[in-house]
Order: sequence, then C-alpha cells, then structure tokens
Amino acid sequence: MKFSVIIPLYNKAPYVTKAIGSVLAQTFADFELIIVDDGSKDNSFSLALKAIEGSSNCHIYKQENAGVSVARNNGVALSQGEYLCFLDADDLWAPTFLEEMSNLIAEF
Repeated sequence: MKFSVIIPLYNKAPYVTKAIGSVLAQTFADFELIIVDDGSKDNSFSLALKAIEGSSNCHIYKQENAGVSVARNNGVALSQGEYLCFLDADDLWAPTFLEEMSNLIAEF
C-alpha cells in the first residue's frame, strides 16, 4: 500500500463526512484511511463510521481524549502505507491529491 491517510477526529460532526468523502473520491486508489477519534463528545464517531461503511481500506479507532498529537501518533502506529498523509477532519482534498503526490514522488 502506498499511502496511509490519517484523520484525527475530535468534535467535527459538521465537517467529517465531507472530509472522509474527499478521501474516498481520490483518483488514486492505493491507500488506507485511518480515523482516530479522540474522545469526541458529539456524534463525529458515528458519522465517520457511517461514511466509511463498506470500505475495506478504511479503519476507525476510538481513544480517550488525549489531544490531536496523540491521535495522529496512534494513527501512525496503526498505519501500513509507505507514505503518511495527514488530513484534518474539517478539511478537504481535491480528487487528484493522492495521484499528484504519487507523481511528484516518482518524479523527484
């Protein structure tokens, strides 16, 4: 697997479905998605779980609230990709982001 995409998640219910959707819509398919919920108090976890339903390359984990750095580091520990990519739960990627990153890696 080329990329491990890690999304730390904490109370981002209004945004997380779109963030996950932007990863799942990538034109480059050799990736895994790891979501680490950092003890969200809203329904972020359930929304994320629903968004990845049926996607075998997506995994979601829960931890007690320990901060975004711990969530990212736990995501890294769980990752299996050759390269790490981080996406915040309230951000989006263009559909060709991973494809462009792969091309740049090959070129440089």
